[in-house]
Amino acid sequence: MASEHIERKLALLPDLPGSYQMKDITGKIIYVGKAKNLKNRVRSYFKSSHDGKTAKLVSEIADFDFIVTSTDKEAFLLEITLIQKYQPYYNIKLKKGTGYPYIKITNERDPQTKIVSDVRKDGAYYFGPYPNVYAAEETLQFIQRVYPLRRCNGYQGRPCLYFHMGQCLGACFKEVPQEAYDKQIARIKSFLSGNTGKVKRSLTSQMEKAAAAEEFERAAEIRDQIRYIEATVEKQKIISTDNTTRDIFNYYWDKGWMSIQVFFIRQSRLMKREKRLFPIVNTAEEEFESFIMQFYQRKNNVLPKEVLVPAGMNNDVLADVIGVPVRTPQRGEKRALMELAEKNSRITLEEKFRLLELDNRKTVDAQAEIMDALNLPHDGHVIEAFDHSHIQGAEPVSAMVQFVDGRPEKSNYRKYKLAEDSGEHSANEDANTREVIRRRYTRLLKEHKPMPDLILMDGGSIEMNAVKDVLENELNLDIPVAGMVKNNKHKTAALLYGPTDEMINLDPRSQGFYLLERIQDEVHRFAITFHRQLHSKNSLSSRLEQIKGVGPKTRAKLLREYKTIKNIKDASVEDLQKLGLSKTVAQTIKLSL
Repeated sequence: MASEHIERKLALLPDLPGSYQMKDITGKIIYVGKAKNLKNRVRSYFKSSHDGKTAKLVSEIADFDFIVTSTDKEAFLLEITLIQKYQPYYNIKLKKGTGYPYIKITNERDPQTKIVSDVRKDGAYYFGPYPNVYAAEETLQFIQRVYPLRRCNGYQGRPCLYFHMGQCLGACFKEVPQEAYDKQIARIKSFLSGNTGKVKRSLTSQMEKAAAAEEFERAAEIRDQIRYIEATVEKQKIISTDNTTRDIFNYYWDKGWMSIQVFFIRQSRLMKREKRLFPIVNTAEEEFESFIMQFYQRKNNVLPKEVLVPAGMNNDVLADVIGVPVRTPQRGEKRALMELAEKNSRITLEEKFRLLELDNRKTVDAQAEIMDALNLPHDGHVIEAFDHSHIQGAEPVSAMVQFVDGRPEKSNYRKYKLAEDSGEHSANEDANTREVIRRRYTRLLKEHKPMPDLILMDGGSIEMNAVKDVLENELNLDIPVAGMVKNNKHKTAALLYGPTDEMINLDPRSQGFYLLERIQDEVHRFAITFHRQLHSKNSLSSRLEQIKGVGPKTRAKLLREYKTIKNIKDASVEDLQKLGLSKTVAQTIKLSL
């Protein structure tokens, strides 16, 4: 049942398109959606029955906002913008890059071909994605042998090795006409688009001439190139009668989960497949459209000439936003590929369901056990844990790890170098804790980022009291704080929690206890690793400080170049002089070490 506050806001919703933002009790945006009719869409959350992740979302909604737009296209764009800005927990979120390899023809006076994974709007020509780096490398090597551009670093006054091998047009020692590059690039594009017949005929003719002239090594080399085309470029079955580059999207959904398959059609072949699984809270069609929109927001994806989607999508709006035609095939090969993508989506989701129950016991359910033990609501998703490391108070560091629904979110781990403190050990722990908590959550406040639902400290009452004091009295934040306690064997034992630091025990055989162990071990590992790296660097720096004539700039050069004392010891006086050191200083360093 919706609260009185929400009921009043529901009555004010307009019959217009726009974007809506669901918020939890802290005001944090937890879901962003779009609608052709805001009144009908938003009311459906509170006036209908739900299950799965949708029910969980509705249980956490304490408020909502909406923004009216003029058109459906504006609603699409606004939804994606807000998802990228706020990263709401319940929305489908795609990572920024795919990591797929592409072949690039650079946009410069003397162009060259290379393999890249970062696609930019720089006027260059990109072809891909390839199934893996090996396939891209093999294709690139073939192109460089058969259709050379520039393989050297540019003009150097003499022909490079590649020019002698016939794999460079000669920018190393002469000005190559633009027309020569244009013709070669046209051939490369034609080849990459699947037109291999012409090059095979040309190579076959060259092989026969070489054999007739008894140039058998040359003939064998050409024969290998022909075999490469047959074994790699033509290896996959042709699945289309034209060379149009296409991306095919389809999905299957069940029990609140969506499985999506993307087929990349290049060279008239299925070049690459991507599959993704998500729990969803909206209609399958709208979540699917949101996925496609975000998919092409990533700078790593090169737009094809055509996008194919199943029936029921807003094809015209999607095409308007993406910038290429979006169609639904009705028959033939493209229709068969669409059905194949759906079949693969269904198989992938069925496999997921078989593994999901076991995985949830170790993650989501395990985190719920920890929340239960502390008498906290289950709608908490994010736990952040801190640990310190130092040597008798010197070189103090702190580290933070983040777990979301029982899983480590390593992209959100953080390291902190702390201020030195000459006090007692307990004073260090208090000061270190205050500093890292102040820095972490002041930063989140300034950036308007969401706060965690629970903070865990690897320590006792000193750390916990310091955290509470900074949060409540300095930052005015209300975040639950617990301490992870170890026994006399330095193993996870229990939690400290509450105003009197009550000892909370978990069943040592439960998944919640195992998760607590993982969190405590992970934050300790992360802190120790950072401290060792820092200490090693500082030890090297301090050794160098003791050498007469070695100032800060020289130390910085040596640290950047050699990293360790052993590497400096192994370097010759001449090597050290190459860094700009005088012979006297270089000899002094060698003698001192």
